[in-house]
Order: sequence, then structure tokens, then C-alpha cells
Amino acid sequence: MQLPSAAAPAVDKLIGWAETAVKMLPNIIVAIFFLVLFWGLSVVIGRLVHRMVLRLSSYRHVASLMARLSRLVVIAVGVLMALNALNLDRAVASVLAGIGIVGLAFGLAAKDTGGDYLAGFLIHFTHPFRIGHLIKVGDFMGYVESLELRVTRIRTQQGQSVIIPNRKIAENELINFTITGKRRVDVRCGISYESDLQEAEDLAIEAVESLEERNSEREVELFYEDFGESSINFTLRFWTSPDQKTYLTARSQAIKAIKRTFKDHGIAIPYPIRTLDLSKVGERLRAQLQKEAGQLSEPEETEPEQDSQ
Repeated sequence: MQLPSAAAPAVDKLIGWAETAVKMLPNIIVAIFFLVLFWGLSVVIGRLVHRMVLRLSSYRHVASLMARLSRLVVIAVGVLMALNALNLDRAVASVLAGIGIVGLAFGLAAKDTGGDYLAGFLIHFTHPFRIGHLIKVGDFMGYVESLELRVTRIRTQQGQSVIIPNRKIAENELINFTITGKRRVDVRCGISYESDLQEAEDLAIEAVESLEERNSEREVELFYEDFGESSINFTLRFWTSPDQKTYLTARSQAIKAIKRTFKDHGIAIPYPIRTLDLSKVGERLRAQLQKEAGQLSEPEETEPEQDSQ
């Protein structure tokens, strides 16, 4: 007789839960409907996002990540609506507050990492460069080997592999040598004041026009810049392909061709000349040497010897 009386509170509790469940049955059905509906929507939206991202970016890992993020967002919305359907407003508020706190803590702890990922998304969608392009970021110059969401890897001319955070690429100036398909070569030189300027210009342009590495679609240009200390200086410009080895080869060939042509036609490339005026210093030094020589040539005075008795 004591057992039923002791179990009465538990039985009453279970009966109360059952009555509440019966009353909440329509809300539970609606909540389950929202979960199933948004789960299916997440699959469909994830596939659509995956296809759309692939149209904008050729990197599949970016498309997969964007599809997963879109699915998580849709599922989260479904969970919130299901909780709201169950009249769990306090639970919804707690979940939203928890998400906000976690997001704030994560943002403060991983500010730089988050910036790298955000910059990676921008790079993937704006396409400032692609794999194989020759770029320069800050002090680093090389060919792009891989483009990830957080970092970009380049191979320098010295064979070094440099890992650059995408945030650094977004913050600093970026030079893409490959994207235009051509690259200009500037060669600076000087000729003597006695040389004929027009003849030197024609000879230099003719010498460079015959180079194999030169882009024949763009003409060779030469501009005289200034009067130097011992020469009249000019810059010769022509175009070649953006590859670094081709660029260096074209510039080297241009220097050799200009020097050879100038030598064959008697046009001098002068050395820097310094003129020192030592006339006054030389006069003082000569006078001092003469004075010292005169003092050495004078006979020394000696006292006369006394006769000894």
C-alpha cells in the first residue's frame, strides 16, 4: 500500500507530460515538418550554390565550401523555426545569444585568420591572378603555384617557395606581369656630347628591332632624358613576353646589340668624368717645396776656431 502512494507523484508527473504532449502534438508535427522541409531545401540550395560558384570560380574546393555554408544556414533557419513552433521562445533567444557570443569570441581570437579567409574569397571571385601567373607582392616576386582559401604559394626565381597569407595580398600592392600578355623593357644608356643624337637614335632602334625576343606588334621607342655630367642620357623601350627569363634575355640582348652597334659606328658611351682643379693647391705646394729646398741649400754658420797658444 505504501508503494502506490510513493509512486503517485511520479505517475501524476507522467500524466501531466502526456497531456502536454497531446496538447503540443500539432506544434510538434509542425516543428518536424519545418525540420524536414528545410533539410530538403538545404540539399537543393547547396547544389544550386555549388553550380553558381563554379561558374564564377574554377576552384572546386571554394564551391564545395560555399555549398556547405549555405546548407548550414538553411538548416539553422529550420531549427529556429521548429523551436519557435514549439513555443520555445526562451530557447530560441538563448540559442541566438549563444551563437552571437561564440561568433564574437571566435572573431576576436582569430581576427587575422578570418581576414585571410575573407581575402581568399575575394581573390577567388575577383581573379586578380591565376595559377602560373608571375606576380609581385611586397618584396616577393614569383610564379603562383597554388591558391588556397587562407594562403597563396608562389615560387620565386631563386627556387624558393613562399607562403603569403591572402590578407597580405589584399592589403598590399599587387603587380601581375602575366595578365596583360606583354611586358615593357627599359634600357638606359648615355652617349658622348660629340655624338650625333639623331644618328645614335636611329642606330639604337635599328639594333633592337632585329632581336628575336622583341614583340613586333609594338614599335621601339627612344627618348632622350637629360644632360648628364659626361653624357646625354636616353631610355630605349620595347616590348616582350611577360615571362621573367624572356624579359631578362631580351634586356641582355638589347644591351649587347646597342653596344656593338655604337662601337661599329664610332659612337662613344663615355665613362663618368670628374674634373679636379688643383691649380691653387699646386702653387702653394710648389712654393712650400721651394722654400724647404732653399733652407736646405744654405751653408751652416760655424764659429771661427781660436788659435791655441
